Amino acid sequence: MECLPRKIYTYEFKLEAVRLVESGQRVSEAARSLGVVERTLSNWIKAHKAGKLTANWGGSKLTVEQIEIRQLRTELARVKMERDILGKAAAYFSRGQR
Repeated sequence: MECLPRKIYTYEFKLEAVRLVESGQRVSEAARSLGVVERTLSNWIKAHKAGKLTANWGGSKLTVEQIEIRQLRTELARVKMERDILGKAAAYFSRGQR
């Protein structure tokens, strides 16, 4: 039998999944829509109620500042990639106008 790789979920993802259920959606529906096992989502809800919901890596809860830094780094990488693509497109189209 082949062993499947373990999925890693961010703290933000887990928190949003818990908020879906807290907003009135059933656990089974939320789990299905997120592609998570129902039991896993139930465990996240219990951990959140106990104040022990964490990310998979390191087992420590991320602070708000760490979450914001991670989001900003991701956005910066995306913006740099877009800038590079636009620069290459501008150079390509400016060659055709000569």
